[in-house]
Amino acid sequence: MEMNDRQKKAVDNLTTIISSLYDQMDTGEIPVMSLPLRSKKNIEFDPRYDVWKYGSLQTMRSAKTVQGATMMLRTVYTVDFIEDMIKNNKSSTLREMYYISEGWGHAKFHSQDESNLLAEDLETVSSCMREDFKLRPEESGAQVFGDLSFTTLTMKGKWKKTNCIDDVPENGFNVPYKVEDDTFKIDPGNVKFVMAIETGGMYARLIENGFPEKYNCALVHLSGQPARSTRRLIKRLNEEYNIPVTVFTDGDPWSFRIFASVAYGAIKTAHISDYLATPTAQFIGITASDILNYDLPTDKLSDKDIGALNAELSDPRFKDEFWVSEIQAMLDMKKKAEQQALAKYGLDYVTDKYLPEKLTDMGIL
Repeated sequence: MEMNDRQKKAVDNLTTIISSLYDQMDTGEIPVMSLPLRSKKNIEFDPRYDVWKYGSLQTMRSAKTVQGATMMLRTVYTVDFIEDMIKNNKSSTLREMYYISEGWGHAKFHSQDESNLLAEDLETVSSCMREDFKLRPEESGAQVFGDLSFTTLTMKGKWKKTNCIDDVPENGFNVPYKVEDDTFKIDPGNVKFVMAIETGGMYARLIENGFPEKYNCALVHLSGQPARSTRRLIKRLNEEYNIPVTVFTDGDPWSFRIFASVAYGAIKTAHISDYLATPTAQFIGITASDILNYDLPTDKLSDKDIGALNAELSDPRFKDEFWVSEIQAMLDMKKKAEQQALAKYGLDYVTDKYLPEKLTDMGIL
């Protein structure tokens, strides 16, 4: 099978990176690589895409130290492995790449975190995507339930159309790791808005209560911190079909970060925020205000929760008035709440009262 344009670009750009290292050695220089500093202090708002991306701060990786030289060696081995996969139409999970490095001698990874970070580093310096490298994550994508259809390319090269109500089991359609138009096509059907939901329990509750059919809503189960394919699918639904996106999570600092990764971009993938983030996404709740307004059952904030909330106050993604107010309110009350705390008022309360009220206030209904 021939390489597509994205794969050709990946091979060319990766080859250029490695050639640069060899060119430096040929001239007697100690090879160095320049990478964006991947931390909270180096994310800046990009008004062109309304997302948060890496700024101008750089970190230098040099072969002058043993650690730096080891990383250079790993980079060469990893690029060779990626190019071989692309040219032979193979793919690998990130976990498999970690184990394959057992045969790389001194370039062997000591943990999967090391191999994952190097794959992300190669994205930043090559301006290509991990998916173009034929590297697959272990985590599953989202589940989707609603009156829309996806047409996917099967392993046998045939197109298969699936409606996400009529043709799926009760947990919906399982999203693959790659959702680009060359293998994954979207028919938005009758969907009026998307609701991305953190927990499986709430996702199942809304399906059982008939919420998607009643309100022409596509439910997306995020399953905690969303996979890249999940965020990319949400982005495509919003950008290509102008479908509004809402996010419904627990009310705690970790859930606020789930929303941030969907709407603003995650810090570790800030180099591709314009590809993954949906800046017009709106947060439904659970908010600190909801805890008070709906008198929800709560749990006490742990020391770790308090630390995370304080960290969010210094995170540029949470600098607007809404988030500062809600985060400060949660710190003041020292309480958090789960989505399913709404069941205090019965199993139908979330679909009969809470969501219709909130979505009406947001202008969705």
